[in-house]
Amino acid sequence: MSKKLWGGRFGQSTNELVEQFSESVSFDQRLYLHDIQGSLAHAGMLHSIGVLDDGELADIKQGLRDILADIEAGVFEWDIALEDVHMNIEARLTERIGDAGKKLHTGRSRNDQVATDIRLYLRDAIDDIQRVLRSLQTALVVLADKEAATVMPGFTHLQTAQPVTFGHHMLAWNANLARDYERLSDCRKRMNICPLGSAALAGTSFPINREMTATELGFDAPSQNSLDSVSDRDFMIEFNAAAALMMVHLSRMAEEMILWSSDAFKFVDLGDAFCTGSSIMPQKKNPDVAELVRGKTSRVNGNLHALLMLMKGQPLAYNRDNQEDKELLFDSIDTVLISLKVYAAMMPQITLFRDNMRAAAEQGYATATDLADYLVRKQIPFRDAHEIVGKTVSYAVENKMMLSGIALETLQGFCGRIDGDVYAILTLEGSLNARDHVGGTAPAQVKKAAAIAKNALSTAN
Repeated sequence: MSKKLWGGRFGQSTNELVEQFSESVSFDQRLYLHDIQGSLAHAGMLHSIGVLDDGELADIKQGLRDILADIEAGVFEWDIALEDVHMNIEARLTERIGDAGKKLHTGRSRNDQVATDIRLYLRDAIDDIQRVLRSLQTALVVLADKEAATVMPGFTHLQTAQPVTFGHHMLAWNANLARDYERLSDCRKRMNICPLGSAALAGTSFPINREMTATELGFDAPSQNSLDSVSDRDFMIEFNAAAALMMVHLSRMAEEMILWSSDAFKFVDLGDAFCTGSSIMPQKKNPDVAELVRGKTSRVNGNLHALLMLMKGQPLAYNRDNQEDKELLFDSIDTVLISLKVYAAMMPQITLFRDNMRAAAEQGYATATDLADYLVRKQIPFRDAHEIVGKTVSYAVENKMMLSGIALETLQGFCGRIDGDVYAILTLEGSLNARDHVGGTAPAQVKKAAAIAKNALSTAN
């Protein structure tokens, strides 16, 4: 029992299977930096209230810094018998500096310690994710500005609906990601409350200064209820909900890129560096990056569900169930980060097949709605105009021609109010330019929207 810092109550050593079953240091050791940060702040506060003298504080600070250096140099030996990152670091500190190390845990519990560590870790992770997210958004906005007038078909039900521009489509993707960024900011704000000082569940009898540790660690304030502080994992669930929705957005982007890069569409080429080949079919170029992002979305969505199920049956306050929260959180952070990074690297490298996109837009009768709108402006009720255009499209399909290729006399056979000016709105450019309003796909509006988006990215916190 000599290794167990809580072993005074126990007369037998922990069963070897239990050691293996209950350890968490194999995965929570990644919290080492934030655990040491929390311990340094706690030690400074203990010194301020007289629990530690000057020499003890200096020894603790130097000891923790030496341990940090060992961990980052890869020479620190983690021991599963010490269960977790907290006990490993504390035990090593005591080995190095003696009784001063034993005083560090005064006025705190692993319950408020781990709650603090995770908040510190996740706060940094959100900052990292937002930085990469901004890189991807920037790549999309640059594409949007460059391709503001590049025609492509817009789809509903995966059927050609109306012409849009590739730039407009990129700005739609950016709008998704902008909301993701805002959700992460909201999550970060709510989680930036310090639980340190809540101890096991009821607070501590020592005259601690929680405002001091909260300020030292960059939190907005100390938490207000000790029971809630050690048992709350809402911030992890909220982050994972934001991460799951972000991955859904990335997955939808992936689905479109997979379609667009296929021979059936051939709208884009994703670049050799972001595709792989087949072990048997030498001609294949597979969009594996997009497919993997689409697949990894299920992991993050699954992690969200697992966290919700983990918390749903727990009474207050801390329960060992919560050891299971970290691997889910870490996996979501890692998956989101690598997915964003690979997208941010890939998007500037894609090649557009603009002629193919234009040809696809021309073949799908994408200007039919424009013809209906034209008839409405000729004082024909919309439902009647809808029927007239439907018959006109049917004629075009039967005769294998585009709407703009139908002779004026034939068009007038469907509706006598059609004049020669109709051809201006039956072209793809005519359709695009007609949608010259905020949020529309007219190239001029796409240019304006791209400029606004670029400015928002450059001025964002």
